[in-house]
Amino acid sequence: MTVRLNENALSHAKGLLRQSKVTHDERDDWSKHAPTADQENDFIEKNGMAEYARWHLGEDTEKTDGTKGRYLFPYGDFKTLHRCAVISGESRAGQYKHASIERALKELLEKIDAKTDTK
Repeated sequence: MTVRLNENALSHAKGLLRQSKVTHDERDDWSKHAPTADQENDFIEKNGMAEYARWHLGEDTEKTDGTKGRYLFPYGDFKTLHRCAVISGESRAGQYKHASIERALKELLEKIDAKTDTK
């Protein structure tokens, strides 16, 4: 498995943060907030695979291009950046030793929390 950081997705996530399109949820909420497979399929049908990819910080370059399985480490629900998804992804990236993705998620979490603290 060759997983790389999806720079386009990272830029998109940072843009959502700048626009305050963030759900400030708790660590274990991602299992409830993550899109279902049907919601993912509907999103792809309406918006295309490139837009779906922008919601995932990891890309497995060994998987077939244009498939859902190619994209890993989702960070939102196709509307907002979710704090819980960032936390979950950071943990998994560390577990599987995807250092660049882990760093990107850690930085996103720090920025989310800093923005929350200033309100």
